[in-house]
Amino acid sequence: MLNRRHLRIKVLQMLYAFYNDRESENIKQTEKNLLESIERIYDLYVYLLLSFDVLKGISFKKQEERKKKLVPSKEDLSPNLKFVNNRVIALFSNSQKLKDLSTKRKINWENDEKKEIFRKIFIELEKSEVFFEHMDNDEDGFEEDRTFLIQLFKAEIANSPLIYGFLEDEDIHWIDDIDLACSMVLKTIKSAHKDGLNILPLYKENDNEKEFILELLRETIKRDAENEQRIETLVKNWEFERIAKMDVLLLKMAITELQCFESIPTKVTINEYIDISKYYSTPKSNVFINGILDKSLELLIKENKINKSGRGLIQ
Repeated sequence: MLNRRHLRIKVLQMLYAFYNDRESENIKQTEKNLLESIERIYDLYVYLLLSFDVLKGISFKKQEERKKKLVPSKEDLSPNLKFVNNRVIALFSNSQKLKDLSTKRKINWENDEKKEIFRKIFIELEKSEVFFEHMDNDEDGFEEDRTFLIQLFKAEIANSPLIYGFLEDEDIHWIDDIDLACSMVLKTIKSAHKDGLNILPLYKENDNEKEFILELLRETIKRDAENEQRIETLVKNWEFERIAKMDVLLLKMAITELQCFESIPTKVTINEYIDISKYYSTPKSNVFINGILDKSLELLIKENKINKSGRGLIQ
């Protein structure tokens, strides 16, 4: 499931595109692009969930091919089936919900180019310490299978350069989304039980995440001139034009959020945008943004523009 920080980053990306493409400026289209970009995170999640069955199929096929050698070894004729028979992978293979998502979203690893990625991944996987230790130990059972799959995913799938190359070609934003999608996959594996899987939804049930991102996008655009004037007033001894565009955009979003979302503590808002700036702006941006937001909060409180619905939300 999506977290608020990643949702803010998605809004940031859409606003950056919006302000840098004035000729085709269209708020409705930007809203549509925002929702589609979040749907694409779920596509990535589904792609990663489907990877286990693909690797299982490659392993089984290789075992069958080895049996057909002119002079097969004893190991070729009686292969170690521990990976092919992994109980958690079987849950992914047999999940009707995952099959339905694959069909509905037209997501699969079925063409030759995609299969080649996993053939190469499996070659490296077989050489890995994680794989060797699991296949060579005498431990058996559901918990052993789950622990192994978690380790395998972290070591050989989530960090695979081949996977990263595919993601970059498919969707430039997926490199930003990979950590979140991987955390969703790990939650899915960890919550697996003998009777089935819990495929995570895109949004939390009965939550307002979609409303949150749309309102943040709309209100930041609506308050653009007002926020820009406020920032210009606060950045004394700075030429506004010399401030990094990303810093200005992060400040506009934060100032908007401080005023428009009564259930989000002011401290949470400020900390979130400071942290986002560490990854999406200049090395010193977090200090600059922290200072400006502290001053903004003081002014907004004096102007009675901060309205929070619970105790302790204004700090």
